[in-house]
Amino acid sequence: MNILRTLCLALAATALSTPVALAQSGPLRIVIEEGVIEPLPFAAPNFVAETASAGEAAANITRVIASDLTGTGLFREIPASAFISGVSSFDAPVAYPDWKAINAQALITGAVSQGSDGRLNVKFRLFDIFSGAPLGDGLQFAGGQGDWRRIAHKVADQIYSRITGETGYFDSRVVYVSESGPKDNRQKRLALMDYDGANIQYLTDASTIVLAPRFSPSGDRVLYTSFETGFPRIKLMDLASVSSRALAELNGNMTFAPRFSPDGGTVVFSLEQGGNTDLYSMQLSSGQMRQLTNAPSIETAPSFSPDGSRIVFESDRSGNQQLYVMSANGGEATRISFGEGRYGTPVWSPRGDMIAFTKQNAGRFHIGVMRTDGSEERLLTASFLDEGPTWAPNGRVIMFARESSGAAGVSQLYSVDITGRNLRAVPIEGGASDPAWSPLLP
Repeated sequence: MNILRTLCLALAATALSTPVALAQSGPLRIVIEEGVIEPLPFAAPNFVAETASAGEAAANITRVIASDLTGTGLFREIPASAFISGVSSFDAPVAYPDWKAINAQALITGAVSQGSDGRLNVKFRLFDIFSGAPLGDGLQFAGGQGDWRRIAHKVADQIYSRITGETGYFDSRVVYVSESGPKDNRQKRLALMDYDGANIQYLTDASTIVLAPRFSPSGDRVLYTSFETGFPRIKLMDLASVSSRALAELNGNMTFAPRFSPDGGTVVFSLEQGGNTDLYSMQLSSGQMRQLTNAPSIETAPSFSPDGSRIVFESDRSGNQQLYVMSANGGEATRISFGEGRYGTPVWSPRGDMIAFTKQNAGRFHIGVMRTDGSEERLLTASFLDEGPTWAPNGRVIMFARESSGAAGVSQLYSVDITGRNLRAVPIEGGASDPAWSPLLP
């Protein structure tokens, strides 16, 4: 049995309906049929340090790669204490029988060197132990000494992609609201981190409340809602300079819940006038605004489809919160949620096939997914308070905020795959909410 036949992935959207076979180059194939799998065992000996100064980086890179893979729930790392063979040279032949004897189905080898200028060069290979052959050609990545973690994520993305046939998501970031202080006086500021909680950078101070950050499609800008003036206002931040400006808007009205169009040129958001809240769009280049809805109800939380042709949003026009889809130019909207309870914060998958949402029913909150026509609803989580889903760049994992119950309840970030398995807390200190996943970094 080769790697891909063994790995019956739970990460495919089609696990919600009919099986689909995914092929990649060569004889290896994967058939997506079930939502429960046995994690694939792999071995990742420490990458070889080809220069004396690269030893620490080689060990760190190996550990991050292994952590990325095991964190998906699809892979299981075989401990080094079980190894029969070692890897002392990147070019040494692979002793396939030794790795097969410990049930390793994939072997990851690599080497790291550091030049006199401090730059790192990392190369790796992936081997299918049962077929006794490399799984694709080796690749190399280079970067500054401070880029070792990002290089590790790039290697892990390549390995994930070769084995699963899916795009990786490790070389990405998450912008979120960092929370501190007691519940009745919670301090909130924007923060940026690697997808796994590393390299936290604070983008605003705690002098004003901030909410709902959203990445641009290019990952270089962030929209968010600020209470700097005492009323919610949308601001646009350039991440390179960490500078922000308010969007052009109508004076005296509240604006909130912004989101970029797929081409990054338009922002859709909620605007309150005279006690009524509707959806509007704005062209960033000209500031030209367009009203998209006109109803005596609250329309908010808009999200574009990946092709930019439609918008999903939440509205209480039916009497309670439900999800609706309409043209990106406005007009008649079609209701897509019909289950018990209230639905909100819809987000279109980057693959275009599903919509994630928050659902409140019978005193519990859930993160769920459904097809874009509202069919095949599936609840992935349940707790005292789960809310605010955001999609990984490959559309296979969802991150969200979960708040614990009680007067001292703290909000934390969690991730779960789209079948509801592999629920994991993101390891960051302090409270966190309103996550938004970036696209893959360039």
